[in-house]
Amino acid sequence: MLNPNLDEIQLTKDDYERYSRHLILPEVGMEGQKRLKAASVLCIGTGGLGSPLLLYLAAAGIGRIGIVDFDVVDTSNLQRQVIHGTSWVGKPKIESAKNRIHEINPYCQVDLYETRLSSENALDIIKPYDIVVDGTDNFPTRYLVNDACVLLDKPNVYGSIFRFEGQATVFNYEGGPNYRDLYPEPPPPGMVPSCAEGGVLGILPGIIGVIQATETVKIITKQGNTLSGRLLLYDALNMKFRELKLRPNPIRPAIEKLIDYEQFCGIPQAKAQEAKQQMEIAEMTVKELKELLDSGAKDFVLLDVRNPHEYDIAQIPGSVLVPLPDIENGDGVAKVKEILNGHRLIAHCKMGGRSAKALGILKEAGIVGTNVKGGITAWSREVDPSVPEY
Repeated sequence: MLNPNLDEIQLTKDDYERYSRHLILPEVGMEGQKRLKAASVLCIGTGGLGSPLLLYLAAAGIGRIGIVDFDVVDTSNLQRQVIHGTSWVGKPKIESAKNRIHEINPYCQVDLYETRLSSENALDIIKPYDIVVDGTDNFPTRYLVNDACVLLDKPNVYGSIFRFEGQATVFNYEGGPNYRDLYPEPPPPGMVPSCAEGGVLGILPGIIGVIQATETVKIITKQGNTLSGRLLLYDALNMKFRELKLRPNPIRPAIEKLIDYEQFCGIPQAKAQEAKQQMEIAEMTVKELKELLDSGAKDFVLLDVRNPHEYDIAQIPGSVLVPLPDIENGDGVAKVKEILNGHRLIAHCKMGGRSAKALGILKEAGIVGTNVKGGITAWSREVDPSVPEY
């Protein structure tokens, strides 16, 4: 509760010892620690952002923590999702997170929601909690979390990360702006690459997640100035912080109900367009490619459209690198024409999406090719396990 009856909240002998460094802070003290014990926080996601914020919220003494996630721990998560460990690979993230939270604070109530947050369940899941912390990594869920918080009048502690940059703020708090004031419309699907495509510095979500945890504790204890109305931008590569002012948009349409956020963000339309494009582009499996390579055929060029640093990690033998950005800006199209020299074209990327896009661009330039389904990831899994999977 953000406004609990403090007379009803009692600290135990263990609480006094556990939170002694809080209790001697005048800004926290007995009152603040009781507020933390009475508070409930819902964390959407236990990934890069959710990991550090859950660890620190549990350590701070939050009485009740809810966790929403439906994913399992993957080895590639461990570079940044520090709440999980190697022994939990292949197991549900929410169970891993609960186990770690109780190692830190066995007195914290942990509620688990092993489900995808949706327009059908969001209001019911969010309603019992005082504060929502958004640790998601996609636009449909961010809009969903925002709108549900507005409808239920819950503070929304927001953070996002990409490569070496992160941002954080507090939405829907004490009349402050919400997510739609920052992003009235979602970007076109595919414009912002995921961390799986663009990468992320493993330390970065630690910084942003801890900022989210700090804002959450400040809201609960009613201390300091929150980031409401201020967007904090962090550049890890150059170690710089800067702020942008945020204000509610007076002409923004009112949020009256939850909607279809996949549709709002153009996901179905983009998938339909992608499916149509893929139907128009011939495909081959990695095993078919292996047979072709083993046959010694010389009538084709295997084009790799990944980025140079990805090519350094792993290659399919005989491939030629022309990155997708070069093809998109036109320079790569001429290069591909020169490389082909009358040969047929086969293209691949990491998982097949970027190479399909490249082949679509090349087709408009009169170059028809075949896409390798599943890309070098499928090659590593089905043909040559010695090729690193990243």
